[in-house]
Amino acid sequence: MKDTEERRLTKAKISLMRNPKFALWSGILMLGTTEVVEDMPTAATDGRNEYYGRAFVKSINDKQLSFVVLHENLHKAFRHLFIWRKLYEQNPRLANMACDYVINLILLDADPQHEVIEIPTKDGKPFILLDEQYRGMNTKQVYDLLKKDKGGEDGEGGEEGDERGDGGFDYHDWEKAKELSEGDKEKLVKEIDRAIRQGQIAAKRVGSGAGGLPRELGDLLEPQVDWREQLRDFAKSICSARDMSSWRRPNRRYLGQGIVMPSMISERIGKIVLGVDTSGSVSVKELNVFLSEIKALADELHPEAIDLMYWGSSVVAHEVYTEGTMDTLVQSTRPVGGGGTDPRCVSDKIRDLGMSPECIIILTDGHIGDWGTEWNAPVLWVVVGNPSATAPVGKTIHINLD
Repeated sequence: MKDTEERRLTKAKISLMRNPKFALWSGILMLGTTEVVEDMPTAATDGRNEYYGRAFVKSINDKQLSFVVLHENLHKAFRHLFIWRKLYEQNPRLANMACDYVINLILLDADPQHEVIEIPTKDGKPFILLDEQYRGMNTKQVYDLLKKDKGGEDGEGGEEGDERGDGGFDYHDWEKAKELSEGDKEKLVKEIDRAIRQGQIAAKRVGSGAGGLPRELGDLLEPQVDWREQLRDFAKSICSARDMSSWRRPNRRYLGQGIVMPSMISERIGKIVLGVDTSGSVSVKELNVFLSEIKALADELHPEAIDLMYWGSSVVAHEVYTEGTMDTLVQSTRPVGGGGTDPRCVSDKIRDLGMSPECIIILTDGHIGDWGTEWNAPVLWVVVGNPSATAPVGKTIHINLD
């Protein structure tokens, strides 16, 4: 039999699922388990399940409880504990804070008049992280700004947290999320995706539609376009070799007959630079698939050369493949690891060598602080395993090997 706190949580979820403003989240609200625990200061999630401290539930009113329930469920919907694992490993506190800033603005916009949900308070002050400067940003963008702001390091704007790296009012159980096997993670991602789509159907049924779909959620639900097609479209639009007729160089074959015909000028494209992120998140399988596609492209475009650069905080290896060796690209390459993640080292290397490539293609996990601005050729970012990452410069596509 449920006790008082458990009944309040159940009531909060049912009320949210029936409300047109929040019907979108009805599928997520039913995903995983919901527990009331004694040793939890506030609330928590491990990416699938939710945990609420008994004393905390008692201390807040029904609208505030509904806010907290939605807060935990948006962490689940956005897959924060899986997508942003690397940020947590860099700085647990700032990773937690960044996730919370994004979610709280979404909830504030969903019910600005506090008709259904209400921001929890402590001693009369908001008990959450809330800052208008982060409006419209994703978690990585907020994290980067927090990193630059020393105030973020000191915990301004939220609770002091503890050694676990808490940055908001709730606890994100990254370590429990890490315990999931790759198979279980894949299964959970599919469950979350299905739950969100069920919520979209429920939202339409009650007449609210999906007009208020948050950016991060929209990125996750956006239909995947085959990255191979996008890669080819990019390369061909910039680098496609052309056979052009020229009247400036008459075809000598016909001059003896008194006929002036244009000659054909075969224009060979210049160099293509490939930059491969060596931070560790790009697997050997993904690298081989990527390089195989590049090799197939080279067979069509006939570049002068392919400059393959492995990089971290600096370019740690530089391999050059010309017409005679391009066929061996996948078999011959020797990936070299390096610390850090700063793609600007690739643009610096290109400039130092005086290169003028036709285009630059970067393979990366997308966990980048500064994408750089001084690229001297069109740049394509091929991002692996990080659907929320979009470069502010050039074009971004996402690898999907499914």
